[in-house]
Amino acid sequence: MSILARLELWKEQGAISAEQQAHFSSLVRREPLSLSLELNFLLYAGVLAFVGGLGWTISTWSQQLGDVVVLAVLSLILTASFWYCFSRADAWSATEMAAPNLIVDYVLYLGSLVWCIELAYLEKRFHVLSGQWDLYLLATAVLFFLLAYRFDNRFVLSLALSSLAGWFGITISEWPSHQDSTYRLYALLYSLSVGVAGAVLQRFKLKVHFFTTYLNIAANVLFWAMLFGVFDVRANGLWTAGLLMACAASLVWGLKRRQFAFVVYAAVYGYVGVSWMLLRNAADEAFILTYFVLTATAMIVMLVLIARRFGRHE
Repeated sequence: MSILARLELWKEQGAISAEQQAHFSSLVRREPLSLSLELNFLLYAGVLAFVGGLGWTISTWSQQLGDVVVLAVLSLILTASFWYCFSRADAWSATEMAAPNLIVDYVLYLGSLVWCIELAYLEKRFHVLSGQWDLYLLATAVLFFLLAYRFDNRFVLSLALSSLAGWFGITISEWPSHQDSTYRLYALLYSLSVGVAGAVLQRFKLKVHFFTTYLNIAANVLFWAMLFGVFDVRANGLWTAGLLMACAASLVWGLKRRQFAFVVYAAVYGYVGVSWMLLRNAADEAFILTYFVLTATAMIVMLVLIARRFGRHE
């Protein structure tokens, strides 16, 4: 039996999905293999590396270069990046849009990161807003939201949501008296706000495909807040119950909508929280090691099986 025939047999038996069968068959036939995902990752990583190097150069040599040179270089990169994106962009649409060419998304991401560097440099050197970083973050979040929706870029949308989270955090830190529980409540408020905003925008058919980004960020912030509540031995009972309910909701959502990431969130965050509750008073190292080996292996096997079932139905 040839390899192609065996792959067809495995597909009919349900051992592999139709997508896997097509992928392996193309490899056997030596057909061209798409590296789109890997190349996108490398290009975005390259942009991050360039901006990181730019930031290091400025922090190290700014005194020798002078403020005029530093701001001129940053402004030039920023202006050129945004000019290129706006000059190449197609007409705006509320639905999903394809980039006009291969590099617009990366140039937009570069310009967004350079904006952050220039704002930080201006405040550090000239104290334009007298250290009111919350205003910088809020303005940056608004700008990034506008850019994300104008150019249909999820990476910039993630930057906008991250800036908004920073604004929430700085605002809470300025309260006269704050405790860890206050930060957890702020995280819950942020998570709720992001989730509701994403749902409302989806309801109005405005970049419907962005809803997953909103939901992923809201879910992760929610789970982290719940976990830190579980770690707080003074009041972890309510937080543990909340974590379990959040895991159950994430699992149901992931299975119903066939979004594997939410199944992983439920498994990983729930596993960490439950393990902490079970082992926080344990002293036997052999028992702890055995527990993690057995339970972690079982969880990985379960996730693999669920992923395979997802693959069979796609």
